[in-house]
Amino acid sequence: MRTQAPEHPRREDWLGVPERGSLALLRLMAALSAGLGRRASRAILHPITAYYFAFTPRARRASRGYLRRALGREPRLRERYRHFHHFATTIHDRVFLASDRQGSLALSIDGEALMRAQQASGRGAILLGAHFGSFAIVGAVGRRIDGVRIAMAMYEDNARKLRRLFAALDARSAPAIVPLGHVDSMLRIAERLDRGEFVGILGDRGLGGDARHPVRLLGEPALLPTGPMRIAAMLGCPVIFMAGLYRGGNRYHVVFEPVADFAGIRGADRGPAIAAAIERYAALLDAHCRRDPYNWFNFYEFWTRADAEAP
Repeated sequence: MRTQAPEHPRREDWLGVPERGSLALLRLMAALSAGLGRRASRAILHPITAYYFAFTPRARRASRGYLRRALGREPRLRERYRHFHHFATTIHDRVFLASDRQGSLALSIDGEALMRAQQASGRGAILLGAHFGSFAIVGAVGRRIDGVRIAMAMYEDNARKLRRLFAALDARSAPAIVPLGHVDSMLRIAERLDRGEFVGILGDRGLGGDARHPVRLLGEPALLPTGPMRIAAMLGCPVIFMAGLYRGGNRYHVVFEPVADFAGIRGADRGPAIAAAIERYAALLDAHCRRDPYNWFNFYEFWTRADAEAP
């Protein structure tokens, strides 16, 4: 299967969708949560969810289209609202995770043995996630498993947003960030991996002009960026799928599953190995979307750019 670049490179659709009011919203949530605690401050989530559900028609259409694929039927109104409410909840809980007050959250982990074994090997690994569930909750795993250090690799614009977010929340434990798109980005990732650290990257969105690989996701063709997997291949490191799933109330479930190990893969073998790893990643994302459908937070038309022939 070939790796494909878009015929007319341009900024990805998601880049044109602003994250409306997220920083101001977090400041408001932080102020309320500091005084009221998680349970009482959650009362604000329904008015916020109702507002965004009513006044973001593009996101509402995208949510409906996604749920139709994930559920295998037309979603009911309450299910579409629940999708938005899950998103609002994970944003609200960033307040507690950023300020080391995650004691009010119940966390379970599937794949802890995998993480401990990888840590014991002395080799770092790429944690490949998606805009699916809460990436912030994954950081809490690093504080739960002694010695596990997780940094986040992201593009500069998003890195600046995250730094402003933690500054707004007066965070006590801001995560380490590796900005992508710089001359030394690969070197900085390699240094962390050499120290046995984990580097988290979100693998479901690319930038305009990025090479992309055709896969099937929820029964339809989609295009996933090849960049994160190419980084892992060039550095010869393992890739582990990660997702921090919100399951209602105060419950989160974090999963880690093996995707690929690029150690020793060179030359002509690298391309097929990258393609196979992306398809494995897509299959895991597909399975978890069907199992926890309300955790998908790509509120734009994800499939409309998937105009390549399905594999």
